[in-house]
Amino acid sequence: MDLEQLLIDRSGNRCEISGKNGALKVYTLPPADEGNEENSILIDENYLNQMLGNTDINPVDWQCLNESIWSTIPAIQVLSWRMLQKLRSESWALNLLDMAYLDEETLQWAKEGQEEAPNGSAKHLDCNGAELQTGDTVVLTKDLNVKGAGFTAKRGTAVRRISLVADEPTQIEGRVNDQKIVILTEFVKKSR
Repeated sequence: MDLEQLLIDRSGNRCEISGKNGALKVYTLPPADEGNEENSILIDENYLNQMLGNTDINPVDWQCLNESIWSTIPAIQVLSWRMLQKLRSESWALNLLDMAYLDEETLQWAKEGQEEAPNGSAKHLDCNGAELQTGDTVVLTKDLNVKGAGFTAKRGTAVRRISLVADEPTQIEGRVNDQKIVILTEFVKKSR
């Protein structure tokens, strides 16, 4: 059975993002070179064109991500997460990113497909994939033992006016208990 037929059977001949039936295309998620059932989805042509930048993104069309992000199929979760990243200027998308959960392996796959920042350096992303900027406030998502300082930074602690560690997109710096510490971005959530 060919890939398209496998995806048609899996999706019930509907777009796996919007649930619409119509002009459907097989899309293989980057960075994969060759498509298979695990790394490909069936998507409506209109959504594919918006996603690839062939037409302007209409945020209203993408509110279907409220459903697709909760799919049990990792490829659908990954594409949904990546589109939510593109749409994070929309309050509903940012709220959905805050609620969404991807297991560690799926989140890593989703981040692999992210574009690099314009200056060529990788983006600093919080645990939900929201981009961090110098001066942002973040909240710790777990208790962190601060080595050499003799204290534990508690979950829920706000760290204000962070700075980004150059050439290391997984680290930020901030002050906790009047100590400047390095924090892994996977343990922080951007505060609005």
